[in-house]
Amino acid sequence: MLRIAIYGKGGIGKSTTAANIAAAFADRGLRVMQIGCDPKADSTSGLSGVNKPLTVLEALRTCPGGVKLEQIVTKGYKGILCVEAGGPSPGIGCAGRGIITAFEKLEDLGAFEEYKPDVILYDVLGDVVCGGFAMPIRDGYAKHVFIVSSGEKMSLYAAANIAMAVENFKVRGYAELSGLILNSRDIPEERERVEEFAAEIKTPVTEVLPRSETVQKAEAIGKTVIEAFPESEMAAHYRRLAGKMLEVCGETNGN
Repeated sequence: MLRIAIYGKGGIGKSTTAANIAAAFADRGLRVMQIGCDPKADSTSGLSGVNKPLTVLEALRTCPGGVKLEQIVTKGYKGILCVEAGGPSPGIGCAGRGIITAFEKLEDLGAFEEYKPDVILYDVLGDVVCGGFAMPIRDGYAKHVFIVSSGEKMSLYAAANIAMAVENFKVRGYAELSGLILNSRDIPEERERVEEFAAEIKTPVTEVLPRSETVQKAEAIGKTVIEAFPESEMAAHYRRLAGKMLEVCGETNGN
């Protein structure tokens, strides 16, 4: 079972990228589970369509008789298993702690043994890499980490913090930093900035995703680019990224 965590600053296009990667994996015939680890619970919205999953934390609050897997795991595009950790009510509780609780519940319910995914994608907010948000790399859930970033200062700052967190846990045999994904914002000298940063943290730029209106058009109808515009240039970029990720992670499944 391939376990990949995708981190990035909020608003950088991390969830959109993760969802399109998941769709590209599914097109290769892989059984995919995507777990959204953002309190906004919108990671899988482009995959699940109208079947928006009940978040794990919401299920724990509203299902006094006990949570069942089918309540928190929704099948989306090509059978992708969609899970949203969710978050506490605004102003109450810790979002990071919510992720820990959600992961523990998925384990208690035997989610991975029940569904047997080939690939698990953890979509994780990377603005603050505290204990909860670091859990996918800290407790051995993910083996590989990819960071989504633009060339903007705050995005690179968040990416640096994520890279440092991965390095701190490296000695324990946890996840490794496997690549940087440039999600372009078309700022001056963006590619050069990101490539320089990638060299500093000693990780390759896995793919350069161009800024494209196709992404916004797909999001407007609640779908991934892969599903809505499969013949588009942008879909080809996402498919190429998915293929490179499988190569980097030592997997060659699919075409």
